[in-house]
Amino acid sequence: MIFEVSRTSSRSLARIGVLQSDHGEVATPVFMPLATSGAVKTLSGWEVEELGAQIVLGNTYHLHLRPGEKLIACQGGLHRWMSWNGAILTDSGGFQAFSLGESRAKKAKTDEDGVTFYSHLDGRQLRFTSESVLDIQLSLGSDIVMVLDDCPPYPASRKRLDMALSRTAHWAEQSISYWRRKRRKGKAIFGIVQGGVIAQLRRRSLQQIQQLPFDGLAIGGVSVGEGKAKMEESVEAIASELDPNRPHYLMGVGEPVDLIRMVARGIDMFDCVLPTRLARHGSFWDWDFVRHNLSQARFKADKRPLDERCRCRYCQRYSRSYLAHLLSSGEVLGIRALSYHNLFVYLELMKKIRLCIAEGSFERTFHRHLS
Repeated sequence: MIFEVSRTSSRSLARIGVLQSDHGEVATPVFMPLATSGAVKTLSGWEVEELGAQIVLGNTYHLHLRPGEKLIACQGGLHRWMSWNGAILTDSGGFQAFSLGESRAKKAKTDEDGVTFYSHLDGRQLRFTSESVLDIQLSLGSDIVMVLDDCPPYPASRKRLDMALSRTAHWAEQSISYWRRKRRKGKAIFGIVQGGVIAQLRRRSLQQIQQLPFDGLAIGGVSVGEGKAKMEESVEAIASELDPNRPHYLMGVGEPVDLIRMVARGIDMFDCVLPTRLARHGSFWDWDFVRHNLSQARFKADKRPLDERCRCRYCQRYSRSYLAHLLSSGEVLGIRALSYHNLFVYLELMKKIRLCIAEGSFERTFHRHLS
């Protein structure tokens, strides 16, 4: 994978670039819709293409449990199986192993070599190691694979955070050693920085991960309950120290304004569940980046589209009143409409950000959200 920065801002760390993958170019900054189990929820692949998505994110945990990477490999890999022509990044599944892979009776356990956990589907005991998650992702045919890391919950003790840093660094070294032996041409591997909300630990983790020859650098362990202020502080602590020659990926963030603020801190790649998750609960974003919920009585007879300034196909065709009715009636079309609209807002926002950085007007255009 090749990454090239074409323009940087003189007033912030904002920048535009291009990731070149085997499945096409990805212009950055970029938002990656979540295709967790091989599909962006409620939307077809051609709708996601129509929205302008260049890259989607799949999840190793979910695809490993169902249907399994062997079946997907026999189908020609994840791209062919889900009929997606763009790039795919797959998360290692480590976060889900910790968060989903345990019950009251059976706790997920980490050790120096990996994590033992239990399927949330049938209770089977499973195990991820730094090497096995790479094998799974390579079987899937991912363009960008993520290493296994130890993501502690929030809040976590200093002892727990120190342990997470140690394991994350150890697994990162194992991953690079294994990656070199695999020699998979055209694939990229990203390391992950941990450290909780402690700036000193963030810097230490960055130093540990950045000294290894990863193709990209990810910031993990944010948006896990710490709040926006602490999330921004955690990124701010290392933003200026991130290697400018590698792409920077902020995992699991966030709302539209968060993306704007994090681009100013040099972040190139984002993913988040919010666009489709909020849609399933009747919420949508307008073009002032304010969130609304169609379950409110004021929308019942509202003849306007979700946003009168929006060019998405659902805003061009349907009213708030009609979509509110669909949602209250349990019609899937209502969820599809809001999912499409929300992703349209995110992806068009990223296009506008890239254009403004190219024109040198990013900070001026988004000053209200950056102050």
